[in-house]
Amino acid sequence: MTDRVCLAYADREFTTTDLECLTNGTAEVLESRGVRAGDRVALMSSNRPEFVFALRGAWALGASVVLLSPAWKRAEVDHALAVTGAKHAVGDHPVLAEALPMLHLDEAVAPSDRTFPALDPDTDALFVFSSGTTGLPKAARHTHRAFAVAITHWRAALGLGPDDRMQIMTPPSHILGLLNIATALDAGAWIRLHPRFDVDTMLAHIQSDRITVEMAVAPIALAFAAHPRIESYDLSSLRYVMWCATPVTKSVADEVTARVGIRWITAYGATEFPVISSNPLDDARLDTVGRPVPGVEMRIVSVDDGAVLGTGQDGEIQVRSASVMAGYLPEDATASAFADGWYRTGDIGNLDADGYLRITDRAKEMIKVRGFQVAPAEVESVLHGHSAVGDCAVFGVPDPADGEAIVAAVARTGAVEESELITLIGDRLASYKRPRRVVFVEEIPRLPSGKVLRRVLKERVMSACAKNREL
Repeated sequence: MTDRVCLAYADREFTTTDLECLTNGTAEVLESRGVRAGDRVALMSSNRPEFVFALRGAWALGASVVLLSPAWKRAEVDHALAVTGAKHAVGDHPVLAEALPMLHLDEAVAPSDRTFPALDPDTDALFVFSSGTTGLPKAARHTHRAFAVAITHWRAALGLGPDDRMQIMTPPSHILGLLNIATALDAGAWIRLHPRFDVDTMLAHIQSDRITVEMAVAPIALAFAAHPRIESYDLSSLRYVMWCATPVTKSVADEVTARVGIRWITAYGATEFPVISSNPLDDARLDTVGRPVPGVEMRIVSVDDGAVLGTGQDGEIQVRSASVMAGYLPEDATASAFADGWYRTGDIGNLDADGYLRITDRAKEMIKVRGFQVAPAEVESVLHGHSAVGDCAVFGVPDPADGEAIVAAVARTGAVEESELITLIGDRLASYKRPRRVVFVEEIPRLPSGKVLRRVLKERVMSACAKNREL
């Protein structure tokens, strides 16, 4: 194979040989620190080339990787380590270094031409965290075989090949960021990594790097639409922009297209099932999330009795494929995620006569902020720790920039102000889990079983806020 540049970061470039040798060198350093086949290695990193070397280096040793968000605070990291049993750490984040002895990604690694045994495809590759509605985040367990299938699906959906050029600003701890990196390398495409999102940087590099495929979530699309000088950039190299992780705001997409001619595609996936559906490249219908990708089966079932529903009927979206996760940690959370071998997405939708999927509601109570899932129970557990909070419940409301914004309803038993509770959550949890608003209520409506009547609460709060012109 011809050696070629495949990875760029700032003013550094790496060839395919560099990637292989630095992966091997990182594997040797991890091995010297005690990492062995079957171990779980926590990885908490910004988007940088060393993330790729560490991920692949751990895999070379037969270890699996536990992906931790660099936005997390110590309590979240401690939970992830406890759930997965990770005993080794690599990254560039002080929070992980406080929790475990950590190989810092700034440490020099010597390239190596050592070879390692072939991987067993049925061993664990990844643990990626996904929020649930009744407790702290769960780790979705992916084998090498399943993740390889997901890469195949994503490559086909993107029509990605060796002539393509991508830049990646989404966090590598999120399934989308990781999948983009892995798929681009698998396809032989060229990629540039950026440590964070900046709209001017993104636009400038589309122009200078001749980017062909761009990834966007709602904040990126809105930044495009709001940019006063977007017409000054040469974006003609783009084949399309893929809008992922958050619902498409068609008016925003149409506005950007009218200004600079960008073509949009949309797709649908989950942490547990990375690629579910995508718009065909030759027939994008942005009011849908496309058709199931080849290799994924889909059905719509009644939320009442599980019966399979027909065209145009709303029900829970269930899917199955060789790309689905192997299960959760904790393991007891796995059974409820499946029905007769079908993965239960928890989303409500319907299939039209042409096989295009429309998502109309969420059966689960997760809140999706900038593509990240937030469990109401996790935020509520922090609020319950305050002595002046008698009861509370958390829900999401639509937000044009973030997809959803978090609102906390709190019944007080003592003196406490909104800002104090928002700060409390911000100190304990990642910034995207911080409520936009805290609304004080007389009581939290619950069933006799104790279950929060979240829809009733949301309607009450939204109605009261509308009267006061809030939210």
